[in-house]
Amino acid sequence: MLTIGVEEEYLLIDPATGVPVTRAARVQAAAGFQPAPGDEEVQREISQAQLEVATPVCHSLDEVGGHLLRLRHTLAQAAEACGCRLAATGSAPFTDRLPVPVTPTPRFRRMRRQAAVLADEQLIDGMHVHVGVPDRGAGVAVLDGLRPWLPVLTALSADSPLWRGRDTGFASWRTVVFDRWPVAGLPPHFADAADYDRRVRRLVETGLIDDSGQVYWHARLSERYPTVEVRAMDVQLRVDEAVLLVGPVRALATRTLEQPPSAEGDPPEFLRATAWHAARHGAAGRLHDPLTGRLRSAREVTDGLLTHLDAPLRATGDDRSTARLLERLHTEGNGAVRQRREVRRRGRSGLIGLITGEAVGIQSA
Repeated sequence: MLTIGVEEEYLLIDPATGVPVTRAARVQAAAGFQPAPGDEEVQREISQAQLEVATPVCHSLDEVGGHLLRLRHTLAQAAEACGCRLAATGSAPFTDRLPVPVTPTPRFRRMRRQAAVLADEQLIDGMHVHVGVPDRGAGVAVLDGLRPWLPVLTALSADSPLWRGRDTGFASWRTVVFDRWPVAGLPPHFADAADYDRRVRRLVETGLIDDSGQVYWHARLSERYPTVEVRAMDVQLRVDEAVLLVGPVRALATRTLEQPPSAEGDPPEFLRATAWHAARHGAAGRLHDPLTGRLRSAREVTDGLLTHLDAPLRATGDDRSTARLLERLHTEGNGAVRQRREVRRRGRSGLIGLITGEAVGIQSA
């Protein structure tokens, strides 16, 4: 059974206006007085209105869900004590005051000098799933197997339809914003681990990027851990929605290690188009189905995915919970659908309640 871990990014917002507030240092310090977070569990992000959490290494989806709920509750309580709220949304829906200052570290300051507008607009939050792999060679094989499915994960997780007070027309605007960095989007095909390391090293040595941490592909080999890091997903409104995505990611990795891809797959321009299409339409429209090569309804694609992953999901005991949560996603809509619905029903105040309440398990009426 492959190990798993999750990182989530959150916004800190004003409870009345929903505008990001620069209180990350205060909230992190307040959370540190509570027994829950460890030294590595709560970290700063590029914006002073963001925080990131990381679970320990886990073996089950229940472990992942328990840690995420614990960390969200701890930070939400600290945020309330600091006069703001923790929001689980893929993009800041309201940004009346820009720019939000970057976190004053040498790396983040350098990023802003290099690309000021891009850094200022990094008010986006993702969810990263780490899957343990035996070695980097196996990790490269997993990247190959994951690549055609990454747009499906983007579509299912889409939770960033709003930006600067308006509907973007995209289900995952975070994907569009993040893919503007030099090394981003879907990862290319690699021959092996040596090929991966050589190509990343060349990007760094020529000065095109500062370090390997600026490799922002939707999936990459982690430089800190023996894992493949899947970065294609928006942060989720609810913990159980985050857990839903972890099961298929691990199952896809497991299936790939057991049955490595026999060919390089679709060309880069085709995959790029599927990723854009997924970010645009999310799970409410049609998706490119890697199994058939056609556009099909999201439900048909996920039905095929469940059949494709039946053996690895059953092996970990994740088959029933994954099927149940996917059914609810199709019935109720993912984060992007529910954010738009709430804006139509209750406007700005309703949306603030949605993205802060559901983060800690308070369901909207």
